[in-house]
This record gives sequence, C-alpha cells and structure tokens, in this order.
Amino acid sequence: MNAVIKVGGKQYYVTEGSEIFVEKLNATEGDQVEFNQVLMLDSKVGSPYLTGATVSGEVVKNGKQRKIRIFKYKSKSRANRRTQGHRQPYTKIRITKISA
Repeated sequence: MNAVIKVGGKQYYVTEGSEIFVEKLNATEGDQVEFNQVLMLDSKVGSPYLTGATVSGEVVKNGKQRKIRIFKYKSKSRANRRTQGHRQPYTKIRITKISA
C-alpha cells in the first residue's frame, strides 16, 4: 500500500517498510507513533483527509541533520559579511503499517 501523509506541515509519500525524516516529534526511540492525517491511500484521495485511514510507525532515531551554512552579504559593503550555522533536529520513523 502507498499513502501520502501530512506531518509537521509537510507531505510525505510512504510505503510499508520505508523510513522518513520528519520534524522533531516528542517521542523517544522505540515508541510507536500514529498519523491520522492521511491525504491519499493508493488511488483514493481525501478532501482534505481520508476518514478511518491511519499510518503507524516506529521511532528509529532522534538527531540533528548536518550543518547548513548561512551567508549574509550586502554588496559593496565589506562590514556586513557574516556566516551563521544551523542544525535542524529531526526524527527518523520507520513505517510499519498502513491501514484503511
């Protein structure tokens, strides 16, 4: 089965056994999570969500992604060059079950 779910304001295309990286959730490793905001299941499309459809998964890992370099620059002004860095936290989830 294939599904499109909404997590943290983003949409993810998932199948059973796939692993996705989502915005950080308040769950520890090994916890079971369930997503009720299913937008599409195989060929059925919800408006906006399908009723009775759920996607279950297991939290594999919580961590931080690699550092993103942010460079701020104003042309013709040497005083305003600066760099910043940012590491976005994530939660890695393995999809275990898709049910309708």
